[in-house]
Order: sequence, then C-alpha cells, then structure tokens
Amino acid sequence: MAAAQEERFSRVKHDARFPAQAVAYCLAEEGVTIEAIDWVAFYDKPFVKFERLMETYLALAPKGLRSFQMAVPLWLREKLFQKTLLCEELEKFQGGSVDWRRRLLFSEHHMSHAASAFYPSPFGEAAVLTMDGVGEWATTSFATGSGNQLEILKEIHFPHSLGLLFSAFTYYTGFKVNSGEYKLMGLAPYGQPVYVQKIFDHLLDVKADGSFRLNIEYFDYCTGLRMTNARFDELFGGPRRKPEELLTQRHMDLAASVQVALEEVILRMTRALAAESAAKNLCLAGGVALNCVANGKILRDGRFQDIWIQPAAGDAGGAVGAALAAFHLHNGKARVPKKRDGMKGAYLGPSFRQEEIEARLAAAGAQFTVLSDEELLAATVDALVAEKAVGWFQGRMEFGPRALGGRSILGDPRSPRMQSTLNLKVKYRESFRPFAPSVLRESVAEWFEMDVDSPYMLVVADVAASRRKAMSADEEKLFGIDKLNVPRSEIPAVTHVDYSARVQTVHEDTNPRYHALLAAFRERTGCPVLVNTSFNVRGEPIVCTPEDAFGCFMGTEMEILVAGNCYLRKEDQPKSLRRNYESSFAAD
Repeated sequence: MAAAQEERFSRVKHDARFPAQAVAYCLAEEGVTIEAIDWVAFYDKPFVKFERLMETYLALAPKGLRSFQMAVPLWLREKLFQKTLLCEELEKFQGGSVDWRRRLLFSEHHMSHAASAFYPSPFGEAAVLTMDGVGEWATTSFATGSGNQLEILKEIHFPHSLGLLFSAFTYYTGFKVNSGEYKLMGLAPYGQPVYVQKIFDHLLDVKADGSFRLNIEYFDYCTGLRMTNARFDELFGGPRRKPEELLTQRHMDLAASVQVALEEVILRMTRALAAESAAKNLCLAGGVALNCVANGKILRDGRFQDIWIQPAAGDAGGAVGAALAAFHLHNGKARVPKKRDGMKGAYLGPSFRQEEIEARLAAAGAQFTVLSDEELLAATVDALVAEKAVGWFQGRMEFGPRALGGRSILGDPRSPRMQSTLNLKVKYRESFRPFAPSVLRESVAEWFEMDVDSPYMLVVADVAASRRKAMSADEEKLFGIDKLNVPRSEIPAVTHVDYSARVQTVHEDTNPRYHALLAAFRERTGCPVLVNTSFNVRGEPIVCTPEDAFGCFMGTEMEILVAGNCYLRKEDQPKSLRRNYESSFAAD
C-alpha cells in the first residue's frame, strides 16, 4: 500500500534514525491512525547481531581493541535496547494507550530479505536466493517458497560474504562502502579482468555448488576500522586509492576482476540451486541482488525460466519483507500472487495533487505554465529533442534506489553529448558513470538483446546488434576512460563501453503518463527510449516533494522541470533563487 525511506523526507542520505516521517506518511496514505496497526515488524534481531559482534571480537582478541571500544558503547546505549527504543518512538504517535511490546515482532535479517523477494513475486513457487554484507550471522541464504510458506534451507555465515568482498574492493578503489558499490560495477567494463585468478588463488575459495570461504588474513572488516589491510595492498600492488584521486587503468582492472569473480560464484550458486530445488523460478534480494550485471547473466544462463528481484533489494526492502513475513508466516494469511508482481511498479511513495503542486511551487517563488496533458507531452518532447535535461516529477515516488519515471531526470539517448552533460552539469558526479534507458515494454526487443519485463531497472542486457555502430581500428585500441566518448550505437547516451545497458521496461498499467511520454517521443523520433536517471545530485537523496524538485532544478544546469502539469523553464525563474548544489551534499 505504501513504502518510503526516511532519507527522502529528512534529506539526509542513508538516514539511520527512527523513520518517524516515513511512518507518518504511510499512515496518512491509508488514512489510519497508528492504533489501528495490529503488528509492527523490525527487519532483524538485534540480540543475535550483538552476539555475533561479541563472539567475533572475542575470537580475534586482542586485535580490534580500538574498533571494539567504539562499537560496543553504541550497542549498549542504543542497539541492544532496540525494542525499548522502538516502543518509545511508536508511543509518540498516540497517547500511550497501546502496549507496543505485545505488537512488536522481530524477523531474522535474511528471512526479511527472502520474504521481500518471494511474497511480492508473481510466482506460486520459487527458489529464493539472498546475498548481502551480513545480517545477524548469515551473509547468503537459500530458501524455497510455496504459497504462503517460506523456509530457509541453507546459509553461509559471517565472515564469509560476497557483499563484503565486493565492498572491500569498493573501499580499496576509493569509493564509499555501502553506497559506492554500484560505481565499482559501472567502472568494471572499462577494465580487463586481469586479477581474477589472483582473487581465486588468495582471497576466495569457491566450490562447484557456489559455496565459498574468504581468506580473512587479507581483510580487516572483522575487527578493524578498514575493509582491507596491508596484505591486501601488497597482493594488488599498492595502497588503496584516495577518494577523488584520479582513476587509473589498474583501478578499472580491479573493478572488472571482482565483478567477474562475483558473477562466477553467483552462477555456480544459481546453477546448483536450480538442480537441487527443481524450481522453475528464482527470486533475489539482498544488496548483492542490486548488481544488475550479474542478474542479467543469471537470466541469460537459462537455468531458471524466470527471475524476479525485489526493487528495494537492500536493507530498505527488509522492512517490506518483515511486514510480509509477519502477515503470511506469523499470522498465516493466504497469498494470491499478482500477475506482474505485488509492488505496484515500486510507485509506493507520496504523490501530490495538481493544485497542491501549483501552490507549493508558487510559494517557492517558481514561475510556471499549466498545460493540458496533450500540451505537456508535446512541450516535453520538444525539450528532449532539443537536447535539454528535463526534470520529471510525476505521480507517486518510487521505493528503492532507482528512479523509474516518477522522480527522474530525462534526456535524449540519441545525443552523443547527453551522458557527459548529465554527469558533469546536472548530477555533479564522475564522468565514467553510465545512464540507464527507459524503453516501452512493447519495443524492448527491437532495441536490446532481451524480451522480458524489467520494470525495476535491475537487469543488464546488450544493445541490439542492429542498433550498434562498428568501431574503427583506432577506436578498438583505446583503453579505460578513453573509450567513453566513442558513440557505440544509435542511442550512445545509454550504451555502456561494452555495449550493455541497464534496461527499464515501462508499462502502461503501472505508469501511464511516463508510458505516454515515451510513446510521444517515439512518434516524433522513431526511438521509444529515453535516458532516465534519478532526480537528485550526487550525495542527495532522490527528491520527494515539489519543493525538493524545484530546489534541485535551481541548483543545477537542468533546463526544464515538469511537475504534474506545471511546465517550468530555467530562463523564466528569478535569478535570486539560483542555488549551488554542486557543493551542497557530501560526496557519496
């Protein structure tokens, strides 16, 4: 019915505080008071997590004393008394007439992930694979789901973790752990996987069924304040890259190598699961399931008839999973799978009525024209064809890390300049980062090497061979970032250097206005594809309100904002309202 992260309201990226504003929104969206809520579910078990923390420190003592001294007081003060803290916060919503201790449930972390993957999926039965950094003890789990039942059958435990392995390379290449992993994935196609054998020889022991162990001697995440250590530095030929330091071919090769290693382990795992479970369908969740390159490989491997990935695959989606586990497992409620899935296109956040958008924009000092639906689509297509960056604020906000046509910045994918323009002038982020295409579902097979639903931008496929442009002999010799400015297809702004693209299929039933815009763009240009990136700048949460959208519009070099039926041109806005967004948010 409703789902949102606190960061969208507080404007603090990855806000870890009690989600008071998100709770208030969910209640308001359904028009209920908190007393009407039967159960509140939390997505992991703090006591079990504390047990893992203590056992790890004791097993490795005296190493990690400084880390222990920093972590334990926080746990004793807050995390260990999570139940008390949650009850106190919930009581703030009403007059204390509810005994929240009797209504509060705690789901194991990987059960929350598994529930978020299986229960909203369109499958009656499925294998379920969850992979992340670490929950309480589990880092990887295999479950089976049937009807309203879900059972975890196997687990791999901390410190052996694919998520932490990938995060270690994220850290080593100079990106921020728990937010920069997708940058590492985007960097990988610029490199060569020259370190893969070194990873398997020294860091990662993997069996035929995908079960694995890490060599902890090269990592410092168990007890230290770093992800990697001096042995890791020595193995890969130097110290970690400092944030914002120039990227070299070595960093690109490291990214390519860990991506290939990750894919190899995951494919062994999914092949073993297919054989062992005889399931036709696979559900995925956990932070590693956001690796859409690996997801594309699973799909093309063909061991499963179909796969479905929770759009909020990371810990945010754990909230959805905990609620669904409470509903189906704790309360025994029946489950009827929806035809596409139960996530409503991930459009589960706040929306704003047209009169509300107009009032809020006017209060912010914005100058705008109100257009009819037909005029709005025509004007937006005009702007896109003129190679302008368009802020698109429509309908309900998306749940999860991807903008899916509700809170998006759009561009013309045919423009060879659009990728660098959006990165450097609008998003203020690294030039190498690729952009994703949104495409009409009915046209996807004409433009990409796939013909399946991908509504959540979680599967990578190659651009169709018929749409690619052959590279010259000199262009073929280019390495690394030098590859960036070579147009490789009819839609260069969304074609990565290896001809891949992170595809979002757009469906008329879940987002009719965005579908209509793509159809209008196709009518004008013959191309049913748009560049789609999230409506925010680097380090900022995706915009939630009309005021957020207007602020981002005025703080970047975006030329057009379309909010509801309001059409805003940058040149019409008061110069006094211009803002400098480039330095407003901490680097991610």
